Amino acid sequence: MATYGPGGRWTMTDRGRSALRQSPERFEVGPSVLHWDGDRLVVEINEISTPHGQRVQGTVTIHPSALTSVEVPLTADGAHVWRPFAPTAEIEVDLGKDGWSWRGHGYFDANFGTRALEEDFGYWTWGRYPTRVGTASFYDVARRDGSDLAVALSFGRDGSVETLEAPPKTRFSRSLWAIKRETRADPGTKPRQVKHMLDAPFYNRCGVETTLHGERVTGVFEALDLDRFRGPWLMPMLAVRVPRRSKWAFKD
Repeated sequence: MATYGPGGRWTMTDRGRSALRQSPERFEVGPSVLHWDGDRLVVEINEISTPHGQRVQGTVTIHPSALTSVEVPLTADGAHVWRPFAPTAEIEVDLGKDGWSWRGHGYFDANFGTRALEEDFGYWTWGRYPTRVGTASFYDVARRDGSDLAVALSFGRDGSVETLEAPPKTRFSRSLWAIKRETRADPGTKPRQVKHMLDAPFYNRCGVETTLHGERVTGVFEALDLDRFRGPWLMPMLAVRVPRRSKWAFKD
């Protein structure tokens, strides 16, 4: 869980198998849970932020305009999959603090894998941009075997999906940690960061404005440098940001 802006908080805790419960309608990890309530997904959050040690508690409710059945393998053997469940959605956020309750535009996706990311990838960028017709998403991946993957999809509000002709990859300013950043943009135009979100030595997330097929759009962008991530100097830093609670267990 991450909140951005003044007073923003970060929560990510490693827990063991005893902290996991799962069913077709419900996914629990420690004291937090995702569950379906009719056609909406309710995320109940009850976590402690690091390094601030403050509780982050409340709900995020996702109202998809439609659900897709799309699964995108990121490697040839399917060891890593991107799953855009609801590329277009409305969300309600209520985290019990001033400025942390609002309703607006959102989305819901996930990544799944059976190997560590750094085993198979060196670098990737991902971007999701609301458009007049729904959502445009781009996934550009550099694999460790030397091959590249370029995914460009257009999602309709009804859940339909079609391949999108992708404008060229275009560089824009590096992140605060000097991570290379590039996303798709029409020839002769240049993307730009319009909102700072999350900066780490190996990862950047931000709001980006770009031009796609003549339409100026603003969406969420991420760049992930897994060469940096697997560097030995980074692991002690992650231990501070990502505490481990291996013996946590449900009481009921």
